[in-house]
Amino acid sequence: MKKHAIYFFLMFALTGGIWSGCQSGAKKIQVKGEITSVDSAQMLYLEHRGLGGVETVDSVKIDKKGTFRFREDAPQNPEFYQVRLGNQYAAFTVDSAETLHVKADAKDMFNTLVVENSPINDQLRQINQHYQSVAAQIKMLDDAHKQKTLDDMAYLNQVDSALNQYKNFATKLILGNPASAAAYYALFQKVDDYLIFDPYDRKDYAMFGAVATSWHQQYPDTPREKHLYDFTMNALKTRKQQEQQAEMLKNVPVITESAMPDIVLSDVNGNKIALSSLKGKVVLLDFTVYNSEFSPKHNIALNTLYRKYKPNGFEIYQVSFDSDEHLWKNAAINVPWAAVRDPQSVYSALLSTYNVRNLPTAFVVNREGSIVARVEDYNRLEGELKKVL
Repeated sequence: MKKHAIYFFLMFALTGGIWSGCQSGAKKIQVKGEITSVDSAQMLYLEHRGLGGVETVDSVKIDKKGTFRFREDAPQNPEFYQVRLGNQYAAFTVDSAETLHVKADAKDMFNTLVVENSPINDQLRQINQHYQSVAAQIKMLDDAHKQKTLDDMAYLNQVDSALNQYKNFATKLILGNPASAAAYYALFQKVDDYLIFDPYDRKDYAMFGAVATSWHQQYPDTPREKHLYDFTMNALKTRKQQEQQAEMLKNVPVITESAMPDIVLSDVNGNKIALSSLKGKVVLLDFTVYNSEFSPKHNIALNTLYRKYKPNGFEIYQVSFDSDEHLWKNAAINVPWAAVRDPQSVYSALLSTYNVRNLPTAFVVNREGSIVARVEDYNRLEGELKKVL
């Protein structure tokens, strides 16, 4: 995961747009129950979370006893609703014509909601619990990264580890019943506007495919099924384009002026240096971070190669993704090659453009400006250089 930050709040379905609007029909759903800790008479709202956002469908005034009852048209397919009291709310799902008995505490409705005798809503509670646990971990890591007590690589690795905790739980739930509302709910949890399950990642995409296929079979031609199908197919198309580009960068010689993405970034003195300006030399395009445990040893090894092969027309164009500019400048000021920094740090588009999954990663570029080798195991580096020097 290359782009992520911290607060995951609510899921794609709940804020933007996966669940469809209610379908009118003869069948009804009844939502009744009790809201405890109500200090005075207040309005309680029943709201539907649909493709167009949150819509109020009914309301009732409740007293300190907190009892309520709503009736609404039954949806033709699973739908999400919430009961809201002031700024407190609790979400639940309806997947058939039925009566739901809902209980919650007005002081913390989101975490205390219980729908009696509803296994599918029990699963939603489990999803929320895992989600909030991961959210707390990510926020802690983000704070540590901002305070510079956690370096860039450690931050990336630990964030990915935390996200994988949620993914491991959610994957089992999704594959257990991909046609369920809980599978949908788990699939579309988000991290600061980025889906936890990345539809452009081959492994994560399998989850979208499983849910989309099951919903197509169970609920064909419904607005939600159509939306999911379009979303999934567009993600597949984009992912294939990205994979084709990555394969091109990995295996096919690419001319800098025509196809290989050029890079123009500033060195420690503020001078702009373009990767394409080094055409005519054999270039090692090195992606790294200085604020990491591997960096000193990594740069010592590069310096050995640089001094050995520079007389043969060898150059290094090193791109740092350090978030701490001052640290990078102090460390990079004495390196003898072209050292530049991307101020977007670990959120840089260069990482996805060049399909970089790990740091450090390098590409060997020949004198014509074509990528001839991708290097992740630096023990292979000298051998790859000898092929083109």
